Amino acid sequence: MAPGLRAVLETGAGPEGRAVDRRTAVVCGLAIVVAIGAGLAAQIHTALIGFFTNLAFYGRFSTAFISPAGNHLGLGVLAVPVVGGLVVGLLARYGHAGIRGHGIPEAMEQILTNQSRIPARITVLKPLSAAIAMGTGGPFGAEGPIIATGGALGSVLGQLLPTTAAERKTLLAAGAAAGMAAIFASPVAATLLAIELLLFEYRPRSVIPVALAAAAATGVRIAFVGSAPAFPMPANVVQPGDAALAGYIVLGAVVGIVAVGVTALLYKVEGWFERLPVHWMWWPAIGAVAVGVVGYVAPRTLGVGYDNIQDFLSGSLAGRALLILSVLKFVSWSIALGSGTSGGTLAPLFTIGGGLGGTLGAVVAAAWPGLGFDPRIAALVGMAAMFAGASRAFLASVVLAFETTRQPIGLLPLLGGCAAAYFFSHLLATHSIMTKKIAQRGVRVVEEYAADYLSQISVRDVGLRTVTSLHADQRLTEVRAWLAAGQGGAEHQGFPVLDESGALIGVVTRRDLQDRGGGADGDTRIVEMIKRRPVTVYANQSLREAADLMVVSGVGRLPVVTRQAPRAVVGIVTRSDLLAAHRRRLDDASRAEQSLDLRRIWAD
Repeated sequence: MAPGLRAVLETGAGPEGRAVDRRTAVVCGLAIVVAIGAGLAAQIHTALIGFFTNLAFYGRFSTAFISPAGNHLGLGVLAVPVVGGLVVGLLARYGHAGIRGHGIPEAMEQILTNQSRIPARITVLKPLSAAIAMGTGGPFGAEGPIIATGGALGSVLGQLLPTTAAERKTLLAAGAAAGMAAIFASPVAATLLAIELLLFEYRPRSVIPVALAAAAATGVRIAFVGSAPAFPMPANVVQPGDAALAGYIVLGAVVGIVAVGVTALLYKVEGWFERLPVHWMWWPAIGAVAVGVVGYVAPRTLGVGYDNIQDFLSGSLAGRALLILSVLKFVSWSIALGSGTSGGTLAPLFTIGGGLGGTLGAVVAAAWPGLGFDPRIAALVGMAAMFAGASRAFLASVVLAFETTRQPIGLLPLLGGCAAAYFFSHLLATHSIMTKKIAQRGVRVVEEYAADYLSQISVRDVGLRTVTSLHADQRLTEVRAWLAAGQGGAEHQGFPVLDESGALIGVVTRRDLQDRGGGADGDTRIVEMIKRRPVTVYANQSLREAADLMVVSGVGRLPVVTRQAPRAVVGIVTRSDLLAAHRRRLDDASRAEQSLDLRRIWAD
């Protein structure tokens, strides 16, 4: 019997064995190594963005992280993004096409379709191309490319070492979470993002390595830039009352509806580029024309724009200027990202949502001053709700906004606003900004994670029954006659075979018994028809374990035994039983009933 099957039989913990084991410890160690690499890569990436920004917009050699908005190029600003787009297009065509896009959807696709195998070149080409794109004015966030880079580091390490596909997925997710944590100092949000968008599960053997990686990468960031929050907020924000909290929830709903429109428009722009009669290598340069034009009109739209986020959260950027910035940032970002260049989505979505939230918050605060609405909290809710509605990483959005600001007063408005945005995103659209592209390629992405229903049902609940068995010394002629007569139990497709003491020695199928070309004659004893040792399932195991045993063993039925008497058959489980078990799940999800009568509430 294979080791995986033995683990199922002996531990009752699934084909992987225990929830965590020594192998999990090894993966944790590898995840920390990946996290350190991702943390260092994040520092190199931000230094490269600073280098290209200083070189392209200020004509100097420096790695200082600076905004392109203060340049004095005049009309020359129109050309800088185009040059960057040309370089990115060349890197994508002659380096690797996988550097195109904003990182997370591409990582999701590799997990779902390619057993988490990312080409090694991505680890170098992705951050380089993104740094060039952003350093020449691309309106993207630094976090997307470094998330992709960290994921690629984890995947490559998992390919260099003997790992399972599940372990590679964990290392990829750990690297991605480490990349995000290294940019924003948000280890909890990074872990949640990995769970909601990359792992497609919540299990100790995958969550623990990811969490350790996020913590380790945050430690690397602290060593380089300190422990201050990414976007500190003033301490004098207004504590929301009931009315203000309701307003923030409504604000989140509005932003969530806008997020659906943002996603739709982004992919519409991408469709326009796909219809261009030129090779995709030229698309980033074409899209960069819009970046340059918008950047000339509104210089704040150029580059990463973390300073914009800081300004509207502190209240120094507000009113019409904030609204114009968010609209123009969306125009520039959607055209640039739709062109297939290399860049991230999180910071632009924060800017767009924060600008919308801050503007609406200012309007409400001016119209109803007694409501207790704070435009800065409204901006915080807006940016998180935009990301929640667009990405559907609900919990990650709430915690990310909190961790990057460390503003506890905003936590309750964030929870309500993001929940509303998440609701309307699911209500109004089938796919998110992260899943729509790969869904168009035929990849199915499941966004709901639930405990496996079969894992919640014991074999004893369905498999304990009287079993029609055969005796080892019975002759084939006798059994065939019994089958032909259709007597009680003869309709089954498989039969346990017992010895004279009633102990199980094997299983024969109806096909085995009726096969007249198999070389067995009428005098053949049933025991001679047994082809393999019996595969059994314990009564206290789950139906999921029974199903896994069937798959790995290639059988359609399992005799049920007890741990106290492992050769005494007390029942049987078949594939039909596994399917029938889902009837209750479907009924629970679809049948509405009134189970409590108010007129008899005190009679029970």
